[in-house]
Amino acid sequence: MSERVFIIGAGQVGRGLFRAFRASGVEVVSLHGSKPTEHATSHGEFPPSLRDANIVIIAVRDPQIAGVVTSLAGAEPHRPLGFSKALHPIITSGTVVLHTSGIAEVRSLDLLRSAGFECGTFHPLAPFSVAERVPDLLRGGWIGIDGDDAARASARRLAGQLGARTLEIPAGGKVAYHAAAVMASNFPVALAYAASHLMHSTGIPDRSAQSAVVSLISAAVGNLSNASPVDALTGPVVRGDSDTVRKHVETLSGQTELLAVYRAM
Repeated sequence: MSERVFIIGAGQVGRGLFRAFRASGVEVVSLHGSKPTEHATSHGEFPPSLRDANIVIIAVRDPQIAGVVTSLAGAEPHRPLGFSKALHPIITSGTVVLHTSGIAEVRSLDLLRSAGFECGTFHPLAPFSVAERVPDLLRGGWIGIDGDDAARASARRLAGQLGARTLEIPAGGKVAYHAAAVMASNFPVALAYAASHLMHSTGIPDRSAQSAVVSLISAAVGNLSNASPVDALTGPVVRGDSDTVRKHVETLSGQTELLAVYRAM
């Protein structure tokens, strides 16, 4: 089956996926935004080309998912679930609907599921802050998936075309899964800032300090490819060098925030 993807949401995730799909040869019917931007290929009311897609990806922020689902289902706003006869979907029968949220459950798409559409999650485990890097980050990366059988099958096909692997999110485990993803993608960035700030405070130029810290973090994390976390650790704690640790704590005593980070880690 040839995938024809319609992406709703022209923010960081939508733009990143648009680039990644295009780079891997997946047909993207449209990158649709609520307002005209330089990135969106359509905006405002959904265009007729929406019905040409066999996969719709909802890449909006979590609070906006319900509104998009209501529009796709052709439901009256604020009408409670259970009124399936009132639904007039604006997407083609058989279309799979995926959202990119790492924390929203599949039940957030229940209005569409009640209309007979297979739904699920397609959550890229990659930082999307720089859209140009997304195709390379997803090639060899991971996509978290869950949902109905056909939705998971479509998600696996899309991931495969991106060169990514899939991670089945267990039922009931999505919040913990997402917390782990946040820890992995954001905490190293925060630590890099703290470390480069501390290095810069000694008189080392800011750009050099940041470059050196990023290189060190990349190398340390890279060691996990060939060693267990315990074996990848290095430094004074591993060596049992309590005197060096004591000196670090004394030096940081005047910088309470950095000292708190050092103690916590």
